[in-house]
Amino acid sequence: MGKENHTELSQFLLLGLSDDPKLQPILFGIFLFMYLVTVLGNLLIILAVSSDSHLHNPMYFFLSNLSFVDMCFTSTTVPKMLVNIQTKNKNISYMQCLTQVYFFMVFAGMDNFLLTVMAFDRFVAICHPLNYTVIMNPHFCCFLVLMCWIIILSVSLFHSLLMKQLTFSMGTEIPHFFCELAQILRVASSDILINNIALYVATALLCVFPVTGILFSYSQIVSSLLNMSSVVSKYRAFSTCGSHLCVVCLFYGTALGVYLSSAGTDVSQGSTIASVMYTVVTPMLNPFIYSLRNKDVKGALVRILKVYSCP
Repeated sequence: MGKENHTELSQFLLLGLSDDPKLQPILFGIFLFMYLVTVLGNLLIILAVSSDSHLHNPMYFFLSNLSFVDMCFTSTTVPKMLVNIQTKNKNISYMQCLTQVYFFMVFAGMDNFLLTVMAFDRFVAICHPLNYTVIMNPHFCCFLVLMCWIIILSVSLFHSLLMKQLTFSMGTEIPHFFCELAQILRVASSDILINNIALYVATALLCVFPVTGILFSYSQIVSSLLNMSSVVSKYRAFSTCGSHLCVVCLFYGTALGVYLSSAGTDVSQGSTIASVMYTVVTPMLNPFIYSLRNKDVKGALVRILKVYSCP
């Protein structure tokens, strides 16, 4: 196959989850259902936090931001896949692929950052309760979120600009259901050394540091809990961390599954399944985790449903 420059290459071919025609309607129904549940669930969380004055505090401010990011994260990949299944067309244009890579990195990185910020919030609330309102004031909370956006937008833009320098062969096939940077680099025809170095550095900075921050926060939280004499106080303090801890385990567990299953040179079925868990299932489950395990969110959702169900 002849090589084409990125400016001339019109499209890639997304191989998707399966080539079996009989499975396509089933996949379409399953992913459409999961996408609608994800959007509705996260919208309800945002609506509950914004409409209930009891939830106007830093923890729920970060939660509403996480719900917005999760909704956008899923919207980056699933709608295009649904269109491809429905039209029986696996093509994706070069610009669409580049855009998908950019926004996928943005929202995946923001998920990462927000979980770290939420862990810091719980650390301050439990370890420094008397200074909590002073430290986690509205201006500082907005500053943390703004810095997260600035960093991840800049890093994602840098990777996208590096990707524009790559060349690809005619009819390049991507063995995935969406354009992911690591998969794009594998099918590139030109040298990807600089791209790989940038990817490894970004992974180290944007993943290792946040994970370290989360581990440090929870180590301090556990230490503070052990020093509490009352069992009721321990339970009450840790109950505020339960939902966040579940989401952290789900997010990083599936992300680790994606990394381990794609560590080889070939993309396995396990890697694809892990990617589905990471990009679709996790954002869908987050609203359920926070609503079922959190009395305040559950109460706010019940009040909203009562208001909208009344004639």
